[in-house]
Formats: sequence, structure tokens, C-alpha cells
Amino acid sequence: MTRPRPAAGGGRVLGVAPERLGRWLDGVVARHGALEARADDDGAVHVACADGTTLTLRGPFGWTPSAPLLTTFTAAARRPRRAAVLLVRRGRWATGVFDGADLVVSKVDTRLVQGRSAAGGWSQQRFARRRAHQADAVVDAAVATAARVLLPHAGAAEALFTGGDRPMVDAVLADPRLAPLAALRREPALEVGEPTKEVLLSTPGLFRAVQIHIVEPGDLGGR
Repeated sequence: MTRPRPAAGGGRVLGVAPERLGRWLDGVVARHGALEARADDDGAVHVACADGTTLTLRGPFGWTPSAPLLTTFTAAARRPRRAAVLLVRRGRWATGVFDGADLVVSKVDTRLVQGRSAAGGWSQQRFARRRAHQADAVVDAAVATAARVLLPHAGAAEALFTGGDRPMVDAVLADPRLAPLAALRREPALEVGEPTKEVLLSTPGLFRAVQIHIVEPGDLGGR
């Protein structure tokens, strides 16, 4: 389960692993009373609890609502889906394809991008140009890696999840060769650190999580 964070408009948002969702909902019943659920056209499930608490559940992948809603939603969230992951920061990038939480193929690589210079004047300008060229080289290399590792799986993948330096990720996906991947991109971006193999392996815990917005009666104050 991801750490709860404040939500716009009140309440809090957290992520629950699909394998834990059923037990988590059992806990909601124990704390807040009986549940009444309805599904929106966009796939979200809205839940009203007996004590006035409300939940909004959103899964990372599409599903077909049917009764009983929470049971079918939980089953759909647990079903393994193929997803691609692209993480890019200055000097490092990681790509991977997952079936559920299992890594199918991956590539993690690095390229030097110099740090900041304390020099001023022409030296600083030359350094800035050199650093920009190095960053461009990282984008080019990440494009080549994504084309080699991710693109062959674009037809079977249901989504592309991205993370890292957003302008650099955007620049990678702007390459026309990666248009089939760009069309699969999902928001929000994954909150990750440096794109290492360890970080790549941790991403299913983020992109597979069911996002839940919880609003308890006391969260709304006098409104």
C-alpha cells in the first residue's frame, strides 16, 4: 500500500495492491459499516459507507462492470496485464515490459551528463552547450533502447507508464518511431528516483495499485 497523501477537495488518496484490495475493503466494512457501490462510465467505482464515508476506486486498466461491482472490480484489478515502463533522467534510463508484476524484458543504461559549472562568462556558456548536447545524446540513446526493447511489445501492451524527468520522457516519446508507445501512455507519471534496475523492478507496485480517494465526514469541515 502506498503512503496516503492529501487529496484536492478534501480527504486522502492512497494506492492498494490488487492482491490486498479484497481484505482492505473488508477492513473498510469493519470500520465504516455496510457499502453501497456504483460504477461510472469512466470505470471508477464510487462507494458510500453507512457512516457517511465515501470512496472512489480507480484501477490502472479498463474493466467491464457487472454485479457484484466490488467483486468484479477486484477480480479485474488482480488479472495480470502486459504493460511497458519507460523511466528517464539525465544520464540514466530504464525500460521494461511486465506481465503483471513479472518482468519479461528490460534494459537499463547510462551516459555521462556533466554536473553544473561554477564558472561564468564564455566558459559557462560553452559548458551549458556541452551539457545540452549530452542531454540530447541521452534522449537519442533512450529512444533507441525503447525502440529495441519496448516497441516489439506495443501491440500486446495495454499501457505505457513513465517516470523520471518529464521533459526528457516527453522528448523520447516525441520520436515518430515510438508513436505506438506514446499512444499507450498513462497518467499520472510514476514517482520514482534514479532509473536503476532495482527501481524498475519496483514499478509494478506503483502502476498496478488501485488508487482510492477516501473522504470521511470530518474531512469536509463545515462545507
